Order: sequence, then C-alpha cells, then structure tokens
Amino acid sequence: MYYVIKSCGDLTVQQSSFRFFQDLFNSIGNRVKLGHSAPSAGVPDGFARLLSSCHLLLSDIGEASKIATAEQALFEYGQLSKSQKEVFFHHLDTDFGVDPSEVRSAYRQWDESSTGKALNDLFLAVEPQRQDLLRQLNLAPGATPELMKMRADLLVAIQTNPSLKAIDADFVHLFRSWFNRGFLVLKRIDWNTPASILEKIVQYEAVHRITGWDDLRRRLDAKDRRCYGFFHPATGDEPLIFVEVALCQGVAVAVAPLLAASDQDNTGVFDTAIFYSISNCQKGLRGISFGNFLIKQVVVELSQELPQLKKFATLSPVPGFAEWLAKQAKDDGQVLSLVTLLQTQTWCDNEALQDRLRPQLLNLAATYIVTAKSSNKQVSDPVAKFHLGNGASVDGIHWPADLSEKGLAGSWGVMINYWYELEQIEARHEAFVQNHSVSYGLEVEKLLIKKVQFIEGID
Repeated sequence: MYYVIKSCGDLTVQQSSFRFFQDLFNSIGNRVKLGHSAPSAGVPDGFARLLSSCHLLLSDIGEASKIATAEQALFEYGQLSKSQKEVFFHHLDTDFGVDPSEVRSAYRQWDESSTGKALNDLFLAVEPQRQDLLRQLNLAPGATPELMKMRADLLVAIQTNPSLKAIDADFVHLFRSWFNRGFLVLKRIDWNTPASILEKIVQYEAVHRITGWDDLRRRLDAKDRRCYGFFHPATGDEPLIFVEVALCQGVAVAVAPLLAASDQDNTGVFDTAIFYSISNCQKGLRGISFGNFLIKQVVVELSQELPQLKKFATLSPVPGFAEWLAKQAKDDGQVLSLVTLLQTQTWCDNEALQDRLRPQLLNLAATYIVTAKSSNKQVSDPVAKFHLGNGASVDGIHWPADLSEKGLAGSWGVMINYWYELEQIEARHEAFVQNHSVSYGLEVEKLLIKKVQFIEGID
C-alpha cells in the first residue's frame, strides 16, 4: 500500500499521511516496549529484563527499536535496589568487557601490517562493549541525566567494590566527550532566572549555605553581585556548575561581608572581582572538569562588562587544614598547644586573643598549602589543587575569615585568596602539572620565612 502526498498542497491528505507515519513509528516503539516489559519464560523480573535489553541494544536492530529498548532499560535500572545496582555493575564488568581473543587477533594483524584499517580494528577490539552500550542507552529521550545518576550510583558502589573502577573509567571517557567545553552554555543567573533554576542553586550551593529566598536575592540581585553557571543542552535547566562573584574595592579578606550584599550602587569604584563560591552540582559528573573553563569565561565576561576591574581572585576555604593541623599536633607539642587553645578557648569574639594566635596560625596555614602533599606528590588540599591546577597563585592567607560552623570545622576559620592573572595562567598551570609547583606571592613567602613565637597558654 502506498500513500502519496499531493504536490498541489492538499492539507487534508498531508495531515492524514503525517498521522499515518507517526502512528507507524509509535506502533513500532510500543511493540518493542511491550515485548520487554512483560515477563516471559527466562525473564522472571525487572533485573533480567534489564540485562536482556542491554544485550538487545548491542544487536542488529532498527533505530526505533533501539530508542524504545534503551528507554525500557533505563526504566528497569531505575527500579533496582542499591544491592541490585551493584550486581548490575558487576555484570557490566564481566558480560560487557572485551574479548581477549579478538584483542590478540587484532593486535597481530596490526603488528604485521600497520595499516589504518588494522589500527581501527585494534581500537574497536580493545574498547569494552559497555562503552557502546552506554552510547546506545543514551539514545533514549532524557537519557543523559539518567546516565549521570547511574554513574553517581557507581561511585557509591566503588567505595566497597574498588574492582568496579574500570567501569567508571568508561563513564569518564564518554562524559568527557559529551560534556566538553564546546557543548557548555554559559548563563548569568539573576533574580529573573526561572524559579526552577533558582531552587537548584539553593539546593546545590556547596560552600556557603543559602538560608532562604532573601539570602538568595542578596547574592543575585544586588548591584555588586554576579552569578554564572554552565548548562548543557542534554540536561535542560539542571546547572552543571555555578560560581558566585562579589564586586569589591580591594581584595576581600573575610566572607561575612560578602554574604551580606549591599544595595548601594558602587559600580564606579569596583576594581576587584572575588569568586567566593564555586559549586559542582552533579555527583555523576565528578572528575569532569568545568571549573577552569567557567572561571576563565567569567573573567572574560566581567572584563567586557566592567573594564575597570583590575584583579580577579577568590576567597576560598581550606577544608583540609584542620585535619592536617591535628596530625601535626601528635608530634609537635607547640602545635598541640595551639590546637588545644583553639578547641577550648572562646576566641571568636576575643580580638586580643586572635592577635596572639594569628601569626602561628597563618604560618602553619602557609606551610600546609605550599608543602603538604599527598602520596602522589599532589597538593593535599582539594580546593588548593583545583585553583593551582587552573593556573592561579596563592595571593593571601587570612584568619579569622570564616566563623561559620563549616569554616571552623574545616580550617579553624582560615581562608585563602587565589589570584588569577590572565597573562600567567598558562605558565602556572603547566608548572603545576609538570612539576607540582605551587605558585605563591610575596605575602605568603613572608609568612613562610617569618620566625613565629608560639604561645604556651593564656594568661
């Protein structure tokens, strides 16, 4: 039977034909869905249907069938319990890996001929089947966010099953391609942004908790505040990462004034942009770097909007400092005395005591940031690693700068300015990556070499 759309523009015939083809594709999709949703012999439950769908996705079926099958597979995965998800990940490891015999055969062919075809065949042989499976699953409508959730589940499972790290490597490989800079969309987030996005900003803020709508409005609507986020076409109104910026006169040395935004129009006197909060939003994209692109792009945006800005810096937490200090106290009596004073004395409102403790604390904080390394010779502090890896320099260390509960728990209130000098970013980035070099300014150097007199107690 043939259906013809008349060239004379008969609207009734065109609409009838369109409905026919639409119904045809819907029918195909529905038949595939029904075929996988109804239990049958050998497919006793949703878990088995999920595995069956995964194998079917890697077979030779049509595009419409693949879309429907991928949608069904993601639905079945979403119904699994935590333990069932872990079992599914083990199946991804054992059932959807590589065929050793195919790898050896492909390598022999390439070793003998070294042709382009042989090299391509080798690439295909060494790529685990699960990478292709993830691509096929991503055909379903709205699949990308679901795969992000799947990876978030995988990261939880890896904590007790380290053998699953090979599967995570496949997720990372694909996500780095799917979420590369070319697909990211920079948007300014302000008080006129849709409420659905603003609610997510409140939810995802990871550095300085947003206490309510009034607090959010102070951060977004004041003339001396900016907020920018990266979005992706496949995730809709789900932000991937966002940064909050305060426009200041001079470098900020404490976070409380930044969180209490002013409504005064001081646009003409702003000379510094302070990045005071950067929050990654999606657990399933952990390890996929967006922050370096975001900061550099925001610097460009602000430079164009406010050419009088001369300095771009952060006011950042030091989340590993308190833990490091506690470890030093086990072997150093003077550090132990300092930690004891911090734990037992009410110093937060005692400026005289703060003045006595400050030289010791800043000296130790500078030592921590510059010299404390992990087992792989990387900088220990995660925030320092992020900014130094992006090409920033340690510009200043301040105390007390964050007296919030979180700030005291992580660093006893210490905060750091990281300075982004555009002409130095690439060189510092390369030095950090190649030599693990920590770039720091004169003020930090003074803290490192200054002789500090430790106090033993309080009068």
